[in-house]
Amino acid sequence: MRIIFSILFFTLYFINILSANEKDYYLILKNNEVNVRYGPGFDYPVKYVYKKKNLPVKIIDKSWEWKKIIDLKKNSGWIHDTQLKKGKSFILLEDQILFTNPTKYSKPIIKIAKGRLLLVKKCKKEWCKVRTENYFGWVKTNNIWGNIK
Repeated sequence: MRIIFSILFFTLYFINILSANEKDYYLILKNNEVNVRYGPGFDYPVKYVYKKKNLPVKIIDKSWEWKKIIDLKKNSGWIHDTQLKKGKSFILLEDQILFTNPTKYSKPIIKIAKGRLLLVKKCKKEWCKVRTENYFGWVKTNNIWGNIK
């Protein structure tokens, strides 16, 4: 009976690990300065440093309290869990207009340039209410990189 239980436990455990690694997800940077390392540990040298709080990064692997990330420009490396948090933000992949309401027929507020980081407040279908600097409004989410879910 113990053998069957052990086999069942390890089978479920490994299925869970495999399914967790299959689905990539996004987190955002917690601080204005975040080290990215060559490997999952403080013994590994710093590869580069991010200097943008709330920047979205895609999690592609995990090792204990370390996450392997990839960014919009395909840079990758390892970041400690304490430097990441859940949140919704994205980067525009093309110029967009910020509108007062979630329709292209509403009043335009400002043109937002490609590459701008936007913080998500809420989303409806293909529109999200966002904040950037001193502006709040709605943008279409058809050509973005980051997390809106």
